[in-house]
Amino acid sequence: MADSSEFTANLPARATASDAPTPFARPGNLAAIIGRIEEVVEEETAGIRSDTSYDLKASNARKSRYLYELTRAMKGGSEAEFLEQHREGLTRLRQKLAKNEAAILAHLSAVNEVAGLLRSAIQRAETDGTYSAGEFGRQKG
Repeated sequence: MADSSEFTANLPARATASDAPTPFARPGNLAAIIGRIEEVVEEETAGIRSDTSYDLKASNARKSRYLYELTRAMKGGSEAEFLEQHREGLTRLRQKLAKNEAAILAHLSAVNEVAGLLRSAIQRAETDGTYSAGEFGRQKG
């Protein structure tokens, strides 16, 4: 029978328990993930306030990816321990999220206002009064 090393020579070595990847160093990684979330939230807030062509879709994708990373990194850990170790970072993040929310609400308000102006302009342009019900005395008030 052929030597098994003949067939396995080009295959990667099997991982043993000591070779297996070690789990993330939770405190450092969680702090880094929180930091990345802070950065993307700050960038989005600034972009909304200053750049009319800011890509909200891409920003939302980044935020979703980082929140997913945070959720995965927290798996198996104690929520109380997480809150205690990262209280300062979470407080900063909460403040940045409040500013981000205010910027998003202002942006949405402006979009709604512009949409209302456009709707009114379109309605005025379409109804010049020539064929409106009011012109024929059918309009009931």
